[in-house]
Formats: sequence, structure tokens, C-alpha cells
Amino acid sequence: MTTIPESFGSLVFDCRVMKARLSADVYHSLKRTIQKGNKLDLSVANAVAAAMKDWAVENGATHFTHWFQPLTGITAEKHDSFITPAPDGRVIMEFSGKELIKGEPDASSFPSGGLRATFEARGYTAWDPTSYAFIKGKTLCIPTAFCSYGGEALDKKTPLLRSMEALNKQALRILKLFGNDEVKRVTTSVGPEQEYFLIDRAMYDKRRDLIYTGRTLFGAKPPKGQEMDDHYFGSIKPRVAAYMEELNEELWKLGVLAKTEHNEVAPAQHELAPIYTTTNIATDQNQLTMEIMQKVAAKHGLVCLLHEKPFAGVNGSGKHNNWSLSTDIGANLLSPGETPYENAQFLLLLCAVIQAVDDYQGLLRASVATAGNDHRLGANEAPPAVVSIFLGDELTAILGAIETDTAYTGVEKKKMKLGVDVLPRFIRDTTDRNRTSPFAFTGNKFEFRMLGSSNSIACTNIMLNAAVAESLKLYADELEKAEDFNTALHELIKNAIKAHKRIIFNGNGYDDAWITEATEKRGLLNLRTTPDAISEIIKKKNVDMLTSHKVFSEAELHSRYEIMLENYCKTVCIEAQTMSDMSRKQILPAVERYAADVADAAASKKTLDTEISCCYEKKLVKKLAALIDSIDSRTDALDGVIAKLKTLTDITEEATYIRDEMISKMSQLRAAADEAEVMTAESYWPFPTYGDLLFGVK
Repeated sequence: MTTIPESFGSLVFDCRVMKARLSADVYHSLKRTIQKGNKLDLSVANAVAAAMKDWAVENGATHFTHWFQPLTGITAEKHDSFITPAPDGRVIMEFSGKELIKGEPDASSFPSGGLRATFEARGYTAWDPTSYAFIKGKTLCIPTAFCSYGGEALDKKTPLLRSMEALNKQALRILKLFGNDEVKRVTTSVGPEQEYFLIDRAMYDKRRDLIYTGRTLFGAKPPKGQEMDDHYFGSIKPRVAAYMEELNEELWKLGVLAKTEHNEVAPAQHELAPIYTTTNIATDQNQLTMEIMQKVAAKHGLVCLLHEKPFAGVNGSGKHNNWSLSTDIGANLLSPGETPYENAQFLLLLCAVIQAVDDYQGLLRASVATAGNDHRLGANEAPPAVVSIFLGDELTAILGAIETDTAYTGVEKKKMKLGVDVLPRFIRDTTDRNRTSPFAFTGNKFEFRMLGSSNSIACTNIMLNAAVAESLKLYADELEKAEDFNTALHELIKNAIKAHKRIIFNGNGYDDAWITEATEKRGLLNLRTTPDAISEIIKKKNVDMLTSHKVFSEAELHSRYEIMLENYCKTVCIEAQTMSDMSRKQILPAVERYAADVADAAASKKTLDTEISCCYEKKLVKKLAALIDSIDSRTDALDGVIAKLKTLTDITEEATYIRDEMISKMSQLRAAADEAEVMTAESYWPFPTYGDLLFGVK
């Protein structure tokens, strides 16, 4: 039987495989490319391609693909076989360095936001040697970047790699000022916690809203939801446990460091958390994780829902982005140490993050803006739409002492007293974990909690990396010309705290009083919806910062603005049309049929005995008739909004119209339909209810 250590990474062309299959010269040349960004020689590429092909074929692969992440938010691939015709009419298996390095997938139907015209539709994929190739099914998948004929980034990976390089450049300047010359590279590391729902496949197939949109557009609240908190961290059901077991096995083979699994708050909701790794690899692996989650679910007769809000009335799903900075010699730069007050390098880097989040809070909010996430943010189950930072008592006190030039007396580190002698005593963490904070310091990393469960983590980390790079650049520019480094450093940290302390909040982010304080007293942004948030991407201040670090060109930013708005409009429009379709073809016929049968029952009673009262039936028929009329009129109103939307030509105007008009009409229709569900006998309702879906997996 194969052990987990033997199985782990068995489908990945990683350093172990490369070292065993490549010559020493080729291996070290490739490592220099990966670690230092050296140019890749074609002879090295040819040697790597040959070894990669041999390894893949030995593991059952017949095809290869350049695996990339277009602006759809999911991955893309075009498969080519390894076969090449031989002179004798047979075929041989070949794969060249040229095929490894570059692909021409055309890919003209992917969104480009105006970056390329139809006659320039060709796209190119370029091998990313920093992310390992892997085998999926019978295909060798080569992680790549995707760009247009003119060289513009048409994917999420290219700007991510650029942002990592920008942060590396500025962080090295800071470390050098502290005499830290042995560090040659600083990288960001991420561990994205992935929340999801599992429901029965047979029930899913009966719900058009789940099939078309990934969420339920109708559904009355069941008698029991998450009120008892009995699902959270509860015993995992056998069917779910079997799914998790196979999911782990498949992810481990692909080198994904799947670590933690548990039941989440809502019924049928669960979470998988990996050990964090380099950001571009973590991004690739999270995309792969979501895909494998859904494939494994299908094998178990389940469906994995990754939508941010598949069910109203219970918690939605997020993806907590645990972000940190580390060096090539293994140091975590966000680790405070035992005496953070004396750790000037840590305090400067901490201030850089605080300033970045304050200065570019709009960009961070825009990076998580989607139609799905709008249902979640600010709903007392996830962080509010206002961005703030939680630091905990100790770091807040340290920064306060520095700002006021007073002595730091320390925060008492209390022992946890559990009241039972046999239980161990331990020191209470001074950072804790504030579940209501969008951006919380959790010991040696920051946890950005606004990201939606279906989102790529690339966008968030691009903006975060770039914003922190900008803070570090400002600091390095000032400190490099200082006559007295220590005095300048103290003043810089002190001034940064004064200027940006408004973003620090350690209290309850769900409290309405905080939202008022944040916006009216502190001047923080409250971008409640996607149309509100996305405009931040093209504001001059943000464009100037992102272009100065060469993370995006101005054209690339405007393209992403267009694409994100277009995606928002298309998503909500599909939902609205699905609601209208379900209302006309399923809900109204079901309620009418039930109302007619109740009316027939009342008529039968009168026929049998004129003295028999029919009050119940009469009252019910009257209520059902009113609901039928209400559903019909509200469906008409929604149809009118859909028709009006199709006449609009400006994407910003469309998004605003959807936010202000369409969503309210959808809510009104749902309210009437959900009330009708409560009044209608179960046997008449045309699709599985919330009770069926949330409690249907045993």
C-alpha cells in the first residue's frame, strides 16, 4: 500500500523529479531561472521538455496543455498529443523546448476588455517555470502566462508575478538598510482557506437556479437552519467523510498541501485549509483545488457549490487569504519575535502593510467585488464592506507608545485558567483572531477575509503586493538619504502610525456604530456593491501606483474595469432571466394547481353537506389567489426591467441600472414566491426545498 509521503506530489514534475532526471548543469540552470529570474536558454528548455515528456508518458499521459488563467476567473486548457509522425508510418512521442516555452492557443473568445481587436485575436501562452507542471488525468499541464499579440496581459498570473517582483525589489531595499545583505529574494506566501457546500446531486438536478447560476434564487427558510450551531466543527457525516478522504488523496498527489478539514457554520457547509506556500503556486493550487473538489463530488453523487451565497438565511462561503512575507533563507518577515517593541525591522514592515491597506483600501475592496460576494459582505456573517485592520492588544499598544513617544510598559500575558487542575495552562495569545475584521493580524501573517469562495486569489494578492511595495518604496526613498538612519527610522514609523491609525480597529466590525464611525469620523470607504467598488480600479491615484510598479499598464487596468463590470451585469441578468423562467414554468403552475385542488375540495364538501363549513379552504384559496396574482405581476415587473436593460449600451449604466432597479425587483419576486412555498402543500412544490437541500446528505 502506498503511503502518504510516497503518494504526495507523485503527479508533479517538482524539484525531486527534475534533480533525478536532468543533468546537473541543466538542473542548476533551471533553478537559477526559478530563483533569480535568469533568462532560460533554449538548450535547457529542450532538455527539460524531453525529461518532462518521458516522465509524463511513464505516468500515463498522452497529451500536454498550456494551463492558464484567463480573465474568466477559471482555468483554461487546449490539449495536444505528444505524437509525431515517423517515416515508416508509425508515430513517436516528442515534446520540444519550443513547445514547452510558448503556445499559440488563439483563445479569441476570452474576455479582453478591448485590449485586442478581432483581427488581432491570437493569444500566446508562456511557460511559468516557477510553478511546477503536473498531470491531470492523461494530460501534462504546464502552468503558463497568457498574453495578447501586442504583449498585454490577458490573464491573472502575469500581473501576479509582476506584483511579486515589485514587492521583492522594494523589500530588498528595506532589508539592505538594516544590514541584511544575505537575503537575495523576498516572496509573499499565501494559504487560502476554502469554504464550500455539498448537496445531493439528484436534488441539484431538479433546481434550474443551481444549474444556471450556482445559487438558489427561491427558497423559504426551513424550520431549522444554523441556529443551534450544531453543525460547526461537528461530527462529519460518513458520505462527506468519504468525499473528503478522496479529495485529500487527489490533492496530495498534485502536491497541494491540504491540511485541515471541518464542518462550517451552515448546514451542508465545510472548509478545507492548506499550508501556505509561495503566492503564485498557491494561486495555481487553489484553482486546481476548486476543480478537483467538484470532480470528486460528482464521483460521490454530490455537487460542490462554490458560490458565495448559495442559500439565503445561512452563512455564505468565503476564502480567507492568509498572507505573509518570507525570505529565501527561511525567515518570516512578519514574525514579531518575543519582543516586537525592540524589533524595528518588523515594526517598519508592519507600518508598511498598515499604510498600504489605508492608502489603497479601495483597490482591496475592488479586488473582491463580484455579484456573488455582494450577498455576503456586510451581512453579519462576513466582514463588512468597510476595510479595516485588526492588530490585537499588544501591537496596538506598541504602536500607541511609539506614536506618543512614551515608554511601552507591555501587555500582561495572561495564563488561561480553565478551572480544572488536570488541564494544561498556557499563555493567551495577545493577537487573538477577530472574526469580524476584514484584515486581521494573526501572529505572523495577515488574514484578508473579504475574498469570496469562488474567486481566484490572484486579484487580491496582486493589489496587496503592489500596495505594500509602494509603502516600502516610499520608506526606502526616505531612509536611503537619511543622515541618521535610526532617528529617521523612528520618525518615519511614528509619522506612519499617526497618518494611518484610522484603519486600525479591534472592535466588532458587525456593529452598526462602527460603520458610522468608520465612514463619518474616520473617513474610510464603504463600497457596498460591485458597481460602487470597481470604479476604484481606474482612479488616477490607483492607476499611477500600479503602473509605476509595472504591475499593470493603464490599458490593462481599463480592460479589467470593463471585464469586471461586464461579468457583474451578465451574472445578475442570467439570475433574473432564470427567476422569470422558474416563476412562469414551475412556480405559478404548481401554486395554481394546488389552489384549484383546494377549491375542488371545498366544492366537494358543499355537495356532500351544505352545512359543512369550508372556512379553511376558502381562506386558503383566497390567499393562494392573491399570491398567484402577486407572483405574476412581480414577474411582469422583472421582465420589464430585463427588457429595459437590453436597450442600454454603456456598461457602467447597465451595472448601475442592475444595482438600483433589477436587484430590488428580483427580491420582490422572491418574497412572494417564498411565501407561496410556505402556503403550498409539499407534494405540489416543483423542486427540492431548503430543508431537502441543506439536510439531504447523510
